[in-house]
Amino acid sequence: MITEISGRGVATITMRKPEIHNAFDDVLIERLRRELQGLNNDPAVRIVILAAEGKSFSAGGDLNWMKRMAEYDRAANLEDAKNLGKMMAQLYRMRQPTIALVQGNAYGGGVGLVAACDIAIAAKEACFCLSEVRIGLIPAVIGPYVVHAIGERQSTRYMMTAERFSADEAYRIGLVHEVVEADQLAARRDEIVDNLLKGGPKALSEVKNLISYITRSATQDEKVVRDTAGHIARMRASEEGQEGLSAFLEKRKAKWIRD
Repeated sequence: MITEISGRGVATITMRKPEIHNAFDDVLIERLRRELQGLNNDPAVRIVILAAEGKSFSAGGDLNWMKRMAEYDRAANLEDAKNLGKMMAQLYRMRQPTIALVQGNAYGGGVGLVAACDIAIAAKEACFCLSEVRIGLIPAVIGPYVVHAIGERQSTRYMMTAERFSADEAYRIGLVHEVVEADQLAARRDEIVDNLLKGGPKALSEVKNLISYITRSATQDEKVVRDTAGHIARMRASEEGQEGLSAFLEKRKAKWIRD
């Protein structure tokens, strides 16, 4: 992960682990949280962009991290999930406008990152998937942001079926604001940045505060952050969660799948 800040105050955080599809673990989660916190407190930063290199935007949880999680008890899983919750909340609550630049596939927690940003632009080739139930887990920590972005009805479908959906479908249901050809992604980013920079910095921040006040989003509630961490910790430590993780790691079908 690398952060670059332009002379105009545009900070770009780029995930740079294409060999593992920019999957994240506890170390990257903490690094990203701290980086976001630092940018949030920097008065020179006007806009924050979250981007990635390679074929994927983010595949969600890293394989080695998932192996470690499979051995955690409920208390350790709860602490681990809380850290993810803190990072997601920090991204969602940034005082600056945030942009997700989705050049490739976003799965699981990667969808959460997209949903937590104020503006999302996707390349036409990108695919999305809330895949957690396939391994006996639930998208609990990212859930408030996803539901806030696409609504209860669409969330119910895609969280339950874990089906892949296209960038065009992501646009239709409200997860992303625009879909463009891959070679137009940077140009569209620049156009949106130019428009944002024409707004007053305090006014842009206050727009975010206003919308949160009007909607009273659950993503602003500290109790929801704690409780969603508890939901995923419980599932990770459950018999079904353990079986699902084991099946995934062992590259076999889970016991609940019948031919």
